Amino acid sequence: MARFFIDRPIFAWVIALFIIVAGAVSITQLPVAQYPSVAPPSIVVSAAYPGATATTLENSVLSVIEREMNGSPGLLYMESVAQADGSGSITLSFDPSTNPDLAQVDVQNRLSRAAPRLPSVVTQNGVRVDKARSNFLLFTIISSDNPEIDPVALGDYASRNILPEIQRVPGVGQAQLFGTERAMRIWIDPSKLVGFKLSSNDVTAAIAAQNAQVTSGTIGDLPNVPGQSIFAAVVVKGQLTSAEQFGNIVLRANADGSSVRLRDVARIELGAQSYGTQARLNGQASSGIGVQLSPSGNALATAKAIRKRLDELSKFFPPGVKATIPYDSSKFVEISIRQVVETLLEAVVLVFLVMYLFMQNIRYTIIPTLVVPITLLGTFGTLLALGYSINVLTMFGMVLVIGIVVDDAIVVVENVERIMSTEGLHPLMATRKAMGQISNAIIGVTVVLVSVFVPLLFFSGSVGNIYRQFAVVMLSSILFSAFMALSFTPALCASLLKPVEAGHHHAKSGFFGWFNRGFSRTTHGYEGLVARVLKRSGRFLVIYGVIIACVVILFGRLPTSFLPNEDQGTILVNVQLPPGATVERTGKVMTQVEAFMLKQPEVANMVSVLGFSFGGTGQNAGFAFVALKDWKERAGKEHSAQTLAGRAFGGLMGIRDAFIFPLSPPPIPELGRSNGFAFRLQDRGGLGHEALLAARNQLLGMASQSKLLTGVRPDGLEDASQLQLNIDRDKASALGVNFASINSAISTALGSSYVNDFPNAGRLQRVVVQADAPTRMQPEDLLRINVLNSAGQTVPFSAFAHTEWITGPMQTVRYNGFPTMRIAGEPAPGQSTGAAIAEMERLAAQLPTGFAYEWTGQTYEEKLSGSTASILFAFSLLAVFLCLAALYESWSIPFAVILVVPLGVLGVTLAAHLRGLENDIYFKVGLITIIGLSAKNAVLIIEFAKDLAAQGMGLVEAVLQAVHMRFRPILMTSMAFILGVLPLVLASGAGSASQRAIGTGVMGGMITATALSVFFTPVFFVVVRSIFKGSERQRRMYAHEKQEGELAAPVAVDPENLV
Repeated sequence: MARFFIDRPIFAWVIALFIIVAGAVSITQLPVAQYPSVAPPSIVVSAAYPGATATTLENSVLSVIEREMNGSPGLLYMESVAQADGSGSITLSFDPSTNPDLAQVDVQNRLSRAAPRLPSVVTQNGVRVDKARSNFLLFTIISSDNPEIDPVALGDYASRNILPEIQRVPGVGQAQLFGTERAMRIWIDPSKLVGFKLSSNDVTAAIAAQNAQVTSGTIGDLPNVPGQSIFAAVVVKGQLTSAEQFGNIVLRANADGSSVRLRDVARIELGAQSYGTQARLNGQASSGIGVQLSPSGNALATAKAIRKRLDELSKFFPPGVKATIPYDSSKFVEISIRQVVETLLEAVVLVFLVMYLFMQNIRYTIIPTLVVPITLLGTFGTLLALGYSINVLTMFGMVLVIGIVVDDAIVVVENVERIMSTEGLHPLMATRKAMGQISNAIIGVTVVLVSVFVPLLFFSGSVGNIYRQFAVVMLSSILFSAFMALSFTPALCASLLKPVEAGHHHAKSGFFGWFNRGFSRTTHGYEGLVARVLKRSGRFLVIYGVIIACVVILFGRLPTSFLPNEDQGTILVNVQLPPGATVERTGKVMTQVEAFMLKQPEVANMVSVLGFSFGGTGQNAGFAFVALKDWKERAGKEHSAQTLAGRAFGGLMGIRDAFIFPLSPPPIPELGRSNGFAFRLQDRGGLGHEALLAARNQLLGMASQSKLLTGVRPDGLEDASQLQLNIDRDKASALGVNFASINSAISTALGSSYVNDFPNAGRLQRVVVQADAPTRMQPEDLLRINVLNSAGQTVPFSAFAHTEWITGPMQTVRYNGFPTMRIAGEPAPGQSTGAAIAEMERLAAQLPTGFAYEWTGQTYEEKLSGSTASILFAFSLLAVFLCLAALYESWSIPFAVILVVPLGVLGVTLAAHLRGLENDIYFKVGLITIIGLSAKNAVLIIEFAKDLAAQGMGLVEAVLQAVHMRFRPILMTSMAFILGVLPLVLASGAGSASQRAIGTGVMGGMITATALSVFFTPVFFVVVRSIFKGSERQRRMYAHEKQEGELAAPVAVDPENLV
């Protein structure tokens, strides 16, 4: 193959140019995101049951739907949450290999089977099935300088003119309005209803009858009579359009000609559809839109498209109204990707300098340098063809691979240059000879590296998705690099290099002359050290045993985690007031939180939402997104998001009326809402809510005493006082009151009743009936509600019911079908999430019988990654061994190569300990990379030693000749790799934690792999070949080896030292 391209350099250039063009086009087509879709695809089923308690919603709606969802293909786990405001959702998480579109269709079909068993009110309000990510891509705030435009007007304008436009932007999964649109509110007065002997059912029935769209037909339609000359549509104005028209609705016509109208018993206004949530920007009341990215969405492109659309829409905004984006998570994505690209360019420059230092000729240096962009562009083309994206993981893979892709080219150019320098051959002849010597070595190295990363492709789940990002980049780059080394590089060497005289390196003066002479002395010294090491093989095998013991100890003591915490330019603040607190109290607390946060020098903007939090919805809940200034404006650890979150936690503890918990978002937002762990305590024994609550409190108490945990807290709403209405069924029946009327009256008066729709400014909006505020503020107001009996008389609730105060859940949670309490927490300072997980499992084991636990989100993935790590390493080592055995038709050579791997692992674990890093996904990827690179250096020596021994040279003599010939390329490739990842090790700013995590391990591993393997590889080869003589074919291959007792030149090896 190499000879073909040496004789046809233009052919090699054409292939290279084709790769360049294809890669350049691919870059423009590839989507860009912070992370790929590594989180399990999630389908959310949302339902509303106005007026229902959390328990009622759970029992009558969510549990019915849950039963149908069991058995859905690819379902990993599901969690249902019922809120006290009547809203509920079921989140179904599927295996990452599941097609989210097919999963959504399956969920929709299963939901249709459950629909007949759901309350009619729920189906009337609609049950939605959506696929979306759990985190918000950005927040758009609509505010006004005009005091006459209130938040309701802003919300209605946003719902009409902005929300639909954002929902149509490609890449948007869901857009949620944090505000409200308008509705026709019918505020009934129960006392007036009593006076007119009417009930709330009469009100809703009259509205439904008199506010209806009539399909009136036509006159003169076919078939008609002969001579018909008129055809026209008949128009009947059925739906009402104003509060005045609704006030004229007739509730009852009396015999004397008078009538009772709706305005006689109710106050009618064009108000808000919902009063549950309120959005604020830096303390100013406004309306907001939270945008969630679709599973296949491009974060950067979607955010850019939303900004562009808002700019276009702003031209039509009413005077004083403006839309801003104070929170945008895509900025972190953009900056972190940009920083990785800068790291990539820095790595290319450093690799170029290393090659120039050794080659000392621009022609020699430019050839391997050209391979880098061609290989990377080819990799971009592969990513596009396989449906991948440009993200942090793929870019990290490209930074890592820079030092690898130049290896093959360096080996080719260095060998050509060595032959030209020592033998004075013409570049064409030198290239042919060089490729004859090293083609097998290049193929061997490629086989080793490919076999290391291929097992990563076959791991499933979210962790498997992360591994595959690296594996695809690595495999594609390695294969392109090998192809370039066997085609393009030798073609350039034969056509671009100029003839040189033998020994020209030693004739140089100045810095390069000094460097060459020094390196020559180093090479001879290294050869002498290897000779002495081979004399003392037994001692070095003992040292090797000590190294393995150190690796085991260091690896075992590494703390574990999933991914490093990043400063993403945002912190989240969860606000929870005591159960029963009103939104007015929540607003006052949020004002204090806003005042504190906006005084911090790192804070740019703050978006607050009242009535909503990730833990649940309710008047006592609040949440805030705090957007920080650019990373350049807050350099230093003291201004990081994590430091600010800790400072805010201490500063906000003085607000005694609420529990306020600032936190930083998780590395992969789709896998959770915050850093730390997500614990689900389940009632598997059917012990009931009170027992589950007691077990949760017991677990929280034990966790608060643990030194390994901090911030362990309930992740949801606490139980609150509830007013229970006890109905005496016998009395109600005796009074002629049926239960349907009782339920309808309660629902309409207290929970609101959605009757139908009315047209308003070109849009259908809801008509909602509810008791007026002054009539439902006190417990006794409930007993004043009236209902009509079978005789048409009004009967107050006090005649057949009484009330009592109880404590009940404001929120109920079910996880995989079992009643659940959600618990969140974080490891104590200096502890890892792995230690925190183990501690929570230890404490949970002390709970009474009947309770179990499960992990979810990021913690679930961390547990999964830990369980698969050992399998991953074993498969990689096994793949390397088998591929080498097949390549060399030998069982002994693979042993000699595999024995080198712990030398690199030593550096990875040692570097992680020295920098305080953890055993996370990036550590594991670095470990896999070092397995391949350690084996690569060993192959470069062993391949030459094997060939020399097969040519008749003594085993030890062949090894010494091989280390002499391969010392410079090994040092060059290793230095190129080390300096290539140096920018990762020294990274700062956005995404720097991940860069340091992956760079530190591979750099440390490469240093020890290079420094130790150049001495241990010869020992392993000689010892293994001396112990295992191999097959008949191998005996013939090594037939010219001298007897072990005659291995005297240049070194005598005592067989006793080989064991």
